[in-house]
Amino acid sequence: MARSLSTFQVQLRRFAGNRLAMLSGAVLALIALGCFVGPLAFPFTGEDADFDFISAPVDFGSPHLFGTDDYGRDLLVRVLEGGRVSLTIGFLGAVTAGLIGVLYGAVAGYAGGLTDRLMMRAVEVLYGFPYVILVILLSLLFGGGNVALFAAIVFTLWLTPAVIVRAQAQSLSRREFVEAARAGGMRAGSIVWLHIVPNCAAVVIVYGSLLVPEVILSESFLSFLGIGIKEPQASWGNLIETGTAAMGTDLRLLLLPGTLLALVLFCLNFIADGLRDAFDPNER
Repeated sequence: MARSLSTFQVQLRRFAGNRLAMLSGAVLALIALGCFVGPLAFPFTGEDADFDFISAPVDFGSPHLFGTDDYGRDLLVRVLEGGRVSLTIGFLGAVTAGLIGVLYGAVAGYAGGLTDRLMMRAVEVLYGFPYVILVILLSLLFGGGNVALFAAIVFTLWLTPAVIVRAQAQSLSRREFVEAARAGGMRAGSIVWLHIVPNCAAVVIVYGSLLVPEVILSESFLSFLGIGIKEPQASWGNLIETGTAAMGTDLRLLLLPGTLLALVLFCLNFIADGLRDAFDPNER
């Protein structure tokens, strides 16, 4: 029966057989659902201050289940709204960076020669800049804010996918089906889009699963430093920064966003391991 299935179907079945990866996917889906839908169940937002409940503790009988912060803002709602921001930037950033890297690497690898050398020298120059400094400079250049942070992260994270796909494209450009397409008069752009990119799908999926936690961690780290998402808007990064400052007096402010961020990163890494095993050509 395995012989009658396509390679991709076999890989999906192999991934579905990885219980840890599937459990991680279910937990991640529940967290994402809570972050995107959960705040709608409350009559207030994470930026609304309730002056009757300033720094309220955990109390499941009050309107604020996990208490409030120093400004009377509901902690649970702020953490869920912050997760919505972090997850959105994480997944959209990974997809955008991956698409840019895939197209850039596929063109460079297929073109070869001088075009390939010039394109990869540009990648090496960007690799030479320290990551954090480059992101900070780009964020300041774009004027700050969510769009600036997103652009800065994407601009610095498309490089590795480009290098990986370029190596794959170099190998694929010498394969028989690409030679046949070239001999049949197909244009270079069509060959790259219809033959090179789809045949890099396995590598792209595996690396893309690793890129998502990297983007989320980058956003959280930059927000923690104060150059990412800024108050009063919440993200897991600036919530953890606030919680770190209050560790000595109220550990609750750190534990809730920190635990959710750690759980999401663990889930994404287990999913990435499952995808790597499923798409490994040496597995049978």
